[in-house]
Amino acid sequence: TTPSHFARLNDSSPDKGSNGPSRTSAPTYIIIYARVRQDDLQERAFCDIISTVIKMKESEKRKSTRLQGYNYNSTGAYFITICINNRQKILSSIATVGADVPDGPEIPRVVLTQMGEIADKYIKQLSEFYKDIAVEEYVIMPNHIHALVFITEDKSSGRSSPTAKQHSALSRFVSTFKRFCNKEYGRNVWQRSFHDRIIRDDEDRCNHLQYIRDNPLRWHDDELYC
Repeated sequence: TTPSHFARLNDSSPDKGSNGPSRTSAPTYIIIYARVRQDDLQERAFCDIISTVIKMKESEKRKSTRLQGYNYNSTGAYFITICINNRQKILSSIATVGADVPDGPEIPRVVLTQMGEIADKYIKQLSEFYKDIAVEEYVIMPNHIHALVFITEDKSSGRSSPTAKQHSALSRFVSTFKRFCNKEYGRNVWQRSFHDRIIRDDEDRCNHLQYIRDNPLRWHDDELYC
């Protein structure tokens, strides 16, 4: 805006057809400034809307850890991983203990911390509480948990919906587990959501069972090791 926009230009000539004293019109710079101010506010509001839309788009692009379109209420087995924020090693430690047989090799084993014992307690309690959930095998590593979970009852309506999976038995189990643990911890320690893999067949199931059982042996080679 040039300075001329704010130059005070008063019309001091009397109105035509008026016998009264001359009237001075509103200063032009006030009128123009009001218009400029209004345009500025409208532009800011527009920018705010665009910013909100961009953030929404970025959120939509965020990679989901769920399989798109899969009905997570369907009966089946799932290999899940629940991680601690920032890979903090607060659930357990991997200690080398004596061999199972005389003169045998020492074996790395999981030694739970107090927080790990709380997690262990709720995995067992919730597995018993939820009639449609069965935890076949799990391991509580220093900064994550692996588990093989079965959905034992098919509560689906026969339709597969990406939105329904957020309220599925599997998600419900994990979110309840986290909430109960956090209540005793006094703070949230978990990463957002969880990772999962659908077990395709019995061979796949056996492979993941062995992976869980061998996890302490391979801790130093684990991608979550830090």
